[in-house]
Amino acid sequence: MSYNERRGGYRRRHRDEYDDRRRETYETPEDKLKTAILKLGEVDAVEELPRLQKQIQEIVPANVALLSESILPYYAALIRLLHEPPADVVDAESKPSLGRLVLEDFWKGFQTYLDKLEWRETRLCIQFFAHLTVAGIISSESMVSLLQAFTAVLDGFNVSHKRAKRAALCAAEGLMISGASLKTYSQTSVSEIISAIQTFSDTTAIPKWLVRPTSSLYTDAVTIENGDEMLDTILQTLQTLNDSDFAQVADSFPQPYLAFTKFDNLAPFNLPLVLVPPETEIELDGVANNTEEAAQIKKDEWPEYYLRLFDNDVSPNPNTPAGYAVRTALLDIISIFDVNRKECARLLLEYPKWNLPGAFKPKPGAPVDVEPALGKYWQLESTILEIILGTLLILPESSQRSIYYISLITELCKLSPSTVGPAVGKSIRKLYAALSEGLDVEAARRFAEWFSIHMSNFGFQWVWKEWVPDLALSVQHPKRTFMRRAVEFEIRLSYYDRILKTLPEPMQSPVALIIAEQAPGPYFEYDDTTNPHHEAAQGVLNLFRGRAKAEDVINHLETLKNTLETSENGPINVDATTCSIVIQSLLHIGSRSFSHLLNAIERYLPLLRNVAGSSNVLAAAEAKAGILTSAAIFWKNNPQMVGIVFDKLMQYQIVDPNDVVGWTFTSGSGLGLGGQFSLSAFEWDLVRGALDKANGRVLIARRKVTALRKEEDDTRARVKAKANESMEVDADTKPEDETTVENPAMTTALKALDSLTAEQKSGLSRTLEGFVACLTQSSFAPTVITDQAWHNRANWDDDDWNAWETWGWYRQFCRAYSPYLREYAQTLYTISFSKFETSTDPAAELLKKIWNAATDAA
Repeated sequence: MSYNERRGGYRRRHRDEYDDRRRETYETPEDKLKTAILKLGEVDAVEELPRLQKQIQEIVPANVALLSESILPYYAALIRLLHEPPADVVDAESKPSLGRLVLEDFWKGFQTYLDKLEWRETRLCIQFFAHLTVAGIISSESMVSLLQAFTAVLDGFNVSHKRAKRAALCAAEGLMISGASLKTYSQTSVSEIISAIQTFSDTTAIPKWLVRPTSSLYTDAVTIENGDEMLDTILQTLQTLNDSDFAQVADSFPQPYLAFTKFDNLAPFNLPLVLVPPETEIELDGVANNTEEAAQIKKDEWPEYYLRLFDNDVSPNPNTPAGYAVRTALLDIISIFDVNRKECARLLLEYPKWNLPGAFKPKPGAPVDVEPALGKYWQLESTILEIILGTLLILPESSQRSIYYISLITELCKLSPSTVGPAVGKSIRKLYAALSEGLDVEAARRFAEWFSIHMSNFGFQWVWKEWVPDLALSVQHPKRTFMRRAVEFEIRLSYYDRILKTLPEPMQSPVALIIAEQAPGPYFEYDDTTNPHHEAAQGVLNLFRGRAKAEDVINHLETLKNTLETSENGPINVDATTCSIVIQSLLHIGSRSFSHLLNAIERYLPLLRNVAGSSNVLAAAEAKAGILTSAAIFWKNNPQMVGIVFDKLMQYQIVDPNDVVGWTFTSGSGLGLGGQFSLSAFEWDLVRGALDKANGRVLIARRKVTALRKEEDDTRARVKAKANESMEVDADTKPEDETTVENPAMTTALKALDSLTAEQKSGLSRTLEGFVACLTQSSFAPTVITDQAWHNRANWDDDDWNAWETWGWYRQFCRAYSPYLREYAQTLYTISFSKFETSTDPAAELLKKIWNAATDAA
C-alpha cells in the first residue's frame, strides 16, 4: 500500500470516528419539547396544538419552568388545552392543572420583567394575559386591575414621557384584545382606562410637531397626511373598538382558543395585584446629576411618528384595529430578532400564517386557499417595507442603528427577490417624491444612506433616467441634494468610475452637479510648480519622507518662517502659510491609506502641537482654525476624509470639538454648494461629530469618577470593618478618628471632569450661537417660514432651499441633543436669545419656539 493510500485510509477512518461521535449526541425529552414549543406555528399552529398538548402531558414530571419561559402571547390556546386533564389521569380534579401551574410560573417571569422595567417584555406578557382573559382562564376583575395599575402611571407626579408612553401602550394593547370581556364585566372601568390615556395625550407637554417626518415651518399642526403618531393611533383604535363594543377584535387578532368549549366549573386564575415600580435615573454620588447615563434615559422622551408610504388598500391603515394589530406584531418581530436579521426576514415573510386568513394577498402563482377578507387583502411585502422604513425614519433617532434596518431589507430581497424587489422600488419612489413635500432633512439623510447601501448590495442597479427631468430644478432642491448625496455614498462603497457608468449621460455632465468631475482624492496645492511656495513645501515634504524627527522639522520651520518674511512674493501671513505647508505636506504623506494617516499623525504629534499651540489665546484659536482649513482644502474632493481627519485631530487633542464647531459655522460653507449663513448635510456631519466627541469624553470622565468613588467606598468599608473587629477583641481600644485622606487620582479625575464638562457646554453654546447667527443674519431665513412661501416653493432658488435646510438641521440639533441642552438651558438661552426678548422678527420667534419645545420636553 502506498503512502497516499495509507494517508487516505487514515483520513477516512478518522472521519468515520468523528461521525460516530457526532451521532452519539442525545437529545433529552425536555430539549425535544422546548424545540417543539418554539417551532409552534411553523406549518399550521391550530393543527399542531393537540399534538403539542399531548407531548407536554406525556412528560412526567412536568417541567413547568421550561414551558413558561417559551410562551408567547399567541400560545394562549396551548395554555387553554393544558387546563384539560389527560384522559388517563385518575382524580384529576383534585390536582391543579398543568396549565395553571405554567401560568403561575409565567406570572413570576412577568413580575421580573416589570421589576426591571423591561417594557417590551412586559407589554407582550399583558397581551398574553389579555388572550387568556378572553379564553376564560384569567378573571376579568384581575385583568382590569392589572391594566389600571399601568394607567395609574399616567397620573404620576412629573412622569416622563417615555415612562407614560410605555405604560399607556401596555394598558391599551391589553384592552384592545380583552376589551369585550372587560366591558361585560365593567363598562365604567373600560371607559376610565381609555379616558386616562386620552387625558395624558391631550395634556402632554411634548410638542409633537417637532418630530414630524415632514416638516412645515409655518405651522405646528400635529396631524399629517402621510404619517401618524403612536399615541394618536392607539386612541383612535381604542375609540373605534369601544364604539362597536369590541366587535372588531375577532377580525383583528387571531383567537384560536375560542374554538374550544369553555369550562363550566373552572375557577379563573386571579392575577395578583401589581405596582409599577418607579423609574430611577442613574446618578453619580457627589457629581452633578446631568450624567450621560441620565441623558441616555431621556432620549426616548419624544413622540413616535411613523411615515406612511402606501394607500390603505396596499398596506393596512394603523388607525384601524386590524391595521394596528398587524403593525404592532411586525414591529415586535423586528425588535425581538434584531440579533438575527436572517431569521427576522424569514419570519416577516411568513407572518400571514400567524395572522387571520385572507388578510394578505398570496404570492404570485401560489394557490388561493381562502377568500380575501373584506377591507384587507393587503400586499405583504409593501406592508413590511413601509413598517421597516417608518421605523428607520423615526425622529430624532431610530431605536436601532440604521444599518440593522438596511441589512434587514437586504435579507428580505435575498429571500424573495421577485416580490420584495418591486416593493423596494415603490418605496424608493414614494420617499423620493416626499422630498419635495417637506421630508425632514434628517429623514432625507437616512433615506440617502439606505438607498446607497441597498444599491451596493445589488450591483448599483437603479433607473436613474427616471429622475433626469428633475435636473431642471434648483441645484439646492431636496431632490437634487438627495441625488448628489446618494452618489457620494455610492462612491464611498465602490469606486468613482463604476458609479459614473451607472448614471445616464445628462447626470454625468459637470453642469448637472450630481457627480464630481474627478474621483475623490487629495488636493496638494503646493504640488503645482507655479505655486510660489512650491519649493518650501517640497523641503518640508522631503523631511517627512525621510522620517526626520519632529524636533528637526520644527527647527526647519523656524528657518522657513524667516525665509518667507523676506520673500519677494508680497505681504503674506507667515504663520498661516507655514501651517498650511506643514499640514498639507503631512496629509500628503498619509494620503495613501488610513494606516499611513494614523502613522503620520502619531509620529509628528509634537510638531502638530507646536503648530497649534500658543500662549496667546487668539493666536492659538487662529492656528487651530488654520489647521482645520488646511486639512479641509487638502481633502476638498473627498468630504468623508475631511470628517475623518477632523475626528483624528480631535482624538489626539490637536484641536478641540469647540474649534471644529466654530470653524464649521465660519469657514465650512466655503467648501460646499451651500452659501453664506447656511448649513448643509456635510457641515452638519462635522458639527455632530464634534458634539458627539465632547459628550463621549464627559461620559468617560464620569465613569472614571464613579469607579474611583466606588473604590474609595470599598476601601473605607473594609477599614471600618477591620476596626470593628479589633474593638470586639479589645473593648478598651478607642476607635481611631476617621480622617479624610485626599486621593490624588480622584482629584485629577474631578478636575478632568470639570474641564470636559465646560468643554461640552462650550460646544453646545457655540453650536447654538452658530445656528442663531445663520438664521437671523440671512435675509432668506425669514422668507421660507411662512405659509405663502411654502406653497410657492416651486419658485424657490438656491438661497431659499439653503435657508430651509439650515432650519431643518437646527431642528435636528435641538431634538437630538435636547438631553444635554436641558442641563444648561438657562445659561444657553441667556447667551443666545436674550437679545431677542423684544424682537418681533419671525426668524427669532421661530428660533425661540423650537428651542423652548426641545428644552421644555422634560
